[in-house]
Amino acid sequence: MANRTGTYFAFDGLGETDPTKSDFGYYATVQGWSAASHIEFKFVNSHEKASAVRDSSKLATLQASIRERLAASKNMVVILSSKTRKTGSLLSWEIEKAVDFYELPLIIAYTGCQTMLNPEAYSAWWPNTLSARIRDGSAQAIHIPFKKDAMQDAIGRFTVNGEKIGGSLVHYTEDAHRNWGYL
Repeated sequence: MANRTGTYFAFDGLGETDPTKSDFGYYATVQGWSAASHIEFKFVNSHEKASAVRDSSKLATLQASIRERLAASKNMVVILSSKTRKTGSLLSWEIEKAVDFYELPLIIAYTGCQTMLNPEAYSAWWPNTLSARIRDGSAQAIHIPFKKDAMQDAIGRFTVNGEKIGGSLVHYTEDAHRNWGYL
């Protein structure tokens, strides 16, 4: 496999051609954190390690590019919102490949949440592919609020060659949330 140093970000485009109407905005927020010189948030973006494809590209071309990016990734951040679809999005395929083939640890980031102390309370947000892999234990996943400090910590710690998550419903403690100022 390729040098696995990147973090792959996945989200539901919600079938929109206008990125401002989809969960792409959350990914743009992460890019902004990384680009800002006054914010400590750095990562290797897997999306910048492979050739770009347009949204109008054929599905096979898009999937080939995604496989190349996943192969270069050390972990995957899955951004979920209350609008994330159960089925019918490329996100479901990305999760399936990340877990079943590339064995990537998942960092599940929930938008609009101050804390994430009970991931099962948000199971209605899980795409069916994610739900099945959480339920059968094949997904190694830590569940976090969509917040900079939690995301930075998880990206740095939970990698294919780093600290193991040790389950499908793992989350940070109340103390960790308190230390970040979330509680």
